[in-house]
Amino acid sequence: MRSVFWLLGLAALAVALALLVGHNEATLTLFWPPYRFDVSFNFVVFCLIGGFVLLYAALRAFSMLRDLPAQAQRWRSQQIERAVVGSVMDALSHQLAGRFVRAQSAAQQAVDQLKGVPAGQWPRRDQLQLLAHLLLAESAQSLQNRERRDENLQAALSPKLAKSAPEAHEGALLRAVRWAVEDHDADAARARLAELPQGAGRRIQALRLKLRIARLGGETGEALETARVLAKHRAFSPEASRSIVRGLALDALREAHDMAQLDAFWNGLDATERAMPEVALAAARRANQLTGPATSEQDRELVHARVRAWLEPLWPEFGALDVAQQRQLVLALEPGLGELDAAGLARLEQLQRQWPQNGFLQYLAGQACMRRQLWGKAAQMLNQSSHSLDDPALLRRTWRGLAQLAEERGDETAAQAAWKRAALLD
Repeated sequence: MRSVFWLLGLAALAVALALLVGHNEATLTLFWPPYRFDVSFNFVVFCLIGGFVLLYAALRAFSMLRDLPAQAQRWRSQQIERAVVGSVMDALSHQLAGRFVRAQSAAQQAVDQLKGVPAGQWPRRDQLQLLAHLLLAESAQSLQNRERRDENLQAALSPKLAKSAPEAHEGALLRAVRWAVEDHDADAARARLAELPQGAGRRIQALRLKLRIARLGGETGEALETARVLAKHRAFSPEASRSIVRGLALDALREAHDMAQLDAFWNGLDATERAMPEVALAAARRANQLTGPATSEQDRELVHARVRAWLEPLWPEFGALDVAQQRQLVLALEPGLGELDAAGLARLEQLQRQWPQNGFLQYLAGQACMRRQLWGKAAQMLNQSSHSLDDPALLRRTWRGLAQLAEERGDETAAQAAWKRAALLD
């Protein structure tokens, strides 16, 4: 389409020239005493046009001749820039391929080439320099040369380069945090992470590093909060998120030093975390461990009430629990059976009737009946559990309970036999 318009323009110009000079008989007289020159007007017009063209061509030639040194300098700068970019790309390629020595050599070549280039000569000169130093540090880290790594990392994190290349500077900070974590230096990693801008600190990569730092430094609460944020942003698969949160919650429960701290942490969990069987069982187990002989009777009753409340959501899904979790549930509830009311005992018996062959429920129901001095019911449940249980500890307690019940009945023979069966399991 453009060529058509050019053709039409040339045609219009030709028509205009034909109309102007085709039948133009005008002349131009020039007086130069004592001479007189009569020249055709058309000839004068063409001479003016030709003179303008020649003058323009001469000026252009002079301008090009004057710009030759600048063009040569620009060409040399472009060649150096291409060489630096090529060296950085080679270093990155070798680094990804696992050729760390070659990557180090290529990055060092780029740094050496950049030393002769003044700042601001290229649009991205500082960014190239930062990346070259960062690749040098990365290669040194892979080669376990920490001294050279720290030297080039410090060069990459210089304020001058950070101002010209903020994105690359943030990447260098993240790499520095990761290397500090790999060196198990939680304080240095936390300090580097604090240097990140506020927006960069909320990115998934930064949050992953924050999680690792918190776990490295033993900050379980901070690690759990960070894991929740990562799970919200779907940084992990649902199974991995659940596993990480569960593991951190278990660590925090084990670190609780008193009931106030344990209760505060439990209240800080959300409903999904409280519903995890492992978390609820760990909280109940830790509460029982914190209840020592010096604990008053009133405080002990409060602890047992909390344990029953924490384990309440597990009863509807008792059949879905594995054997180990069922055993932990029984052991967690057993210390508080003395405070179990009639409604709790009735529900326990209902659950036992729902799973009549479950030895753990038989044992728990038998111990609860024994605490309430329901000797006949207790003997029946414990006798059934003695044939169903495989766990040595619970089976030993079962035979001890049967021995005590036999002594209550005055059956010394049965009591001696039960004590003997319990002793054989020690």
